[in-house]
Amino acid sequence: MWFRALGFSIVSWAALSSMAFVASAESVQPQKGQSSEQMQKDIGECQGAAKQSSGYDPAAPPPSSTEDERKGGGRVSGAAKGAAAGAAAAGVRGRQYDAYEDVDDDVKQEYRQENAKDAAAAGAAVGASRQRRERRDDRREDKQAAADASATKTAYQQSYQGCLTGRGYSVTP
Repeated sequence: MWFRALGFSIVSWAALSSMAFVASAESVQPQKGQSSEQMQKDIGECQGAAKQSSGYDPAAPPPSSTEDERKGGGRVSGAAKGAAAGAAAAGVRGRQYDAYEDVDDDVKQEYRQENAKDAAAAGAAVGASRQRRERRDDRREDKQAAADASATKTAYQQSYQGCLTGRGYSVTP
């Protein structure tokens, strides 16, 4: 078998192949007759050097956020805050007039409810606007994080390949 001629056992070849695959899904071939032990050592050292220089670890890539993790309820919380503010404001505005005390309690309640409805609608609009702005900002941050992660992964791959090439290996995708 050809791998025995190169001095590889089936076990070390399988371990070496899986290590190279986990590292960067590339094929690493010795060009200067390196032993399997030397190749394993070089791959491990180059992985460590690439992790250190790039800050990227292919075994633990950065987590990605999902839409499910986002905070929701902007309209509902905005409407609730607006309704509370509207009811309070209606009570304050109503008490400004001397005749307010002489008005029937049902009329007072209806006045407060109408003002609370208006304030709740305004609160819902403000809450929805804030929620949309936060989502836009989150999407921008996600795009920037993805670009940063891609750049660090590329830096890792370049460092890893450069290290192995410098040690006399051929690295192919």
